[in-house]
Amino acid sequence: MAAVPTAPPFSGNYTRRPGWGAWLFMSPLLLWLLLFVIVPTVMIVVYSFGTKTPLGEIQFTRPTAEGESQLALTWDNYLKAFDWDKLQNLPTTLPKNIQEAGFFGGVAKTFNSFLWLKIFLVSIWYALLTTIICMVVGYPVAFFIGRAPLSVRNLLLTLVMIPFWTSFLIRTYAWISLLSRDGLLNGLLLSAKVIPEPLVLMYTPFAVVLGLVYNFLPFMILPIYTSVERLDNAMVEAAYDLGAGPVRAFSQVIIPLTRPGIVAGALLVFVPSIAMFAITTLMGGGKVPTIGEVIQKQFTTARNPPFGSALGTILLLIFIISLWLTRRHREE
Repeated sequence: MAAVPTAPPFSGNYTRRPGWGAWLFMSPLLLWLLLFVIVPTVMIVVYSFGTKTPLGEIQFTRPTAEGESQLALTWDNYLKAFDWDKLQNLPTTLPKNIQEAGFFGGVAKTFNSFLWLKIFLVSIWYALLTTIICMVVGYPVAFFIGRAPLSVRNLLLTLVMIPFWTSFLIRTYAWISLLSRDGLLNGLLLSAKVIPEPLVLMYTPFAVVLGLVYNFLPFMILPIYTSVERLDNAMVEAAYDLGAGPVRAFSQVIIPLTRPGIVAGALLVFVPSIAMFAITTLMGGGKVPTIGEVIQKQFTTARNPPFGSALGTILLLIFIISLWLTRRHREE
């Protein structure tokens, strides 16, 4: 009896290589990434190793004794960003006036002398606080939308997306008119005799965080909504059948199953919040400068592109480290 030929077993590791048609279809996206992402990023990194001329230009060479030009790249912009000179000259003992202020007072005064480090940490703090508030406020909203009936769900998603129909500058100026000394909020509180005099709300950290939360809250809601929509009710019902209460079912079943949306939303909020300078400038008034404002002023008012490029490169490294840590956590 002749043997019947059989097909080779299917391998799960088999991947089909894209043909020229697929590359042609992706060529507009690849060209856009090359021109507007890769090339500007490389330029910023290269500029960060240059020096500023008296005319505000970028210089990568220096004259030699023979009168020729020699390539000269420098790390001075990065050392300036971390106040390296102050770190090297930091005294081993605190001055007497700082010692009298106590340990925490001395640490605070010493920390305040490091300008750029302070600006970096303040920017990270604003972004972290914005991310936490967006997560606390956005998760219940996303969960409610994800478990709502389909007809109501589309309406609720439309309401979340309505702010994107206008420019974020218009939305920011709207908050300025609401929170200003003569704005609507103070007017209502004064009319109701809740406060004796107008509150100082504008140009404060509260106004900055409020503007960031308002503008980035939809970026937290939408990824979490996607994870909640895919949530399997059978898992939650099984937890209840096994004796878990609402709190335990939420913390050990619902949160782990929706964690991808939480992580994606946190990245979408945290990363742009660090470098956002328009909101912090308009609603903070420059009283507490952030790293985004400093970078913008280095390229405009200060006419120091190398130093601004170094600060931008450091921010880029922070973003890359954040993405790497997130990916490693997801793999584990």
